[in-house]
Amino acid sequence: MTRTVLVTGVSRHLGGRMAALLALDPEVNVIGVDVVAPAQALTGVTFVRADIRSPLIAKIMGEAAVDTVVHMGVIATPRQAGGRSAMKEINVIGTMQLLAACQRTPALRQLVVKSTSAVYGSGPKDPALFTEEMEPRHRPSSGWAKDSVEVESYVRGFGRRRPDVTVTTLRFANIVGPLMRTGLTSYFSLPVVPTVLGFDPRMQFVHEDDALGAIDASVRRSVSGTFNIAGAGMLLLSQAIRMVRRPSISVPAALLPWTGRTLSPRGHADLSPEMVRFLTYGRGLDTSAADERLAFVPEHSTPAAFASFAQTLTTPASIEDPSATLEQSPPGSVHHV
Repeated sequence: MTRTVLVTGVSRHLGGRMAALLALDPEVNVIGVDVVAPAQALTGVTFVRADIRSPLIAKIMGEAAVDTVVHMGVIATPRQAGGRSAMKEINVIGTMQLLAACQRTPALRQLVVKSTSAVYGSGPKDPALFTEEMEPRHRPSSGWAKDSVEVESYVRGFGRRRPDVTVTTLRFANIVGPLMRTGLTSYFSLPVVPTVLGFDPRMQFVHEDDALGAIDASVRRSVSGTFNIAGAGMLLLSQAIRMVRRPSISVPAALLPWTGRTLSPRGHADLSPEMVRFLTYGRGLDTSAADERLAFVPEHSTPAAFASFAQTLTTPASIEDPSATLEQSPPGSVHHV
């Protein structure tokens, strides 16, 4: 039976790769949605230029009889969105409008949402490993993490209103890989990496290929629930810094954002309050639910995932090259609405 899957955020690296991956299945019709076209056309993907904050998204979904939505349109840093206000509007208001469109789409049977383990926050009272049922002991108060908490709340509300729809939320550890460029990879790319004086937190990572694999498994297995996704094992911050072969400097937590901006060649190190807490206390995830219910286990461990990123740091200049995030692919179909 042919399926129609709508993927949001396809102009960005992971969203575009996810749409292209799903399109490899001849039984799946993929519609990619974003406000701008992908830098490289996506083979087998029908691109629709649309803003999920607009009611137009409901028309698109209804006319195409979309049965599955993969929401990857949440932005992680203000610089990507053009400021914190725009970021929150895209993340929270955009998700609300998308869910309203899902509510009005009779054909919809599945919703998969890319979220983040940052919803657990970071703090001195955290457990060694967070399970999906645990409430955060240090709830995020700003930025992408706070937006993701709100997004998950709206997603749970949608699940209650549409019990006929399978809703899967994936809480990813920090995603890394040869082509990923995030606030955290910018931090590790600094010529000198600042750390919080007196702390050496534990960290987990997930390889970008495994992140896509987890979403693909969720689409194909259609299992309701919230799942932590992370590579096996842990890294201490000091170990990660040694892997990227950077010197480090320890400073008080209050000085970390200023130090990061000062050391960043272009001022791109996004050391938000939530990032500072993460670099102070770290975070650990229990991933047994994904193993047992999604039958998904990442191929890369946490050290292996981070190593794949660390190997790209040959020179600071190579990290700033935006073309490193682009993939070459043959032209696909592009529709503008």
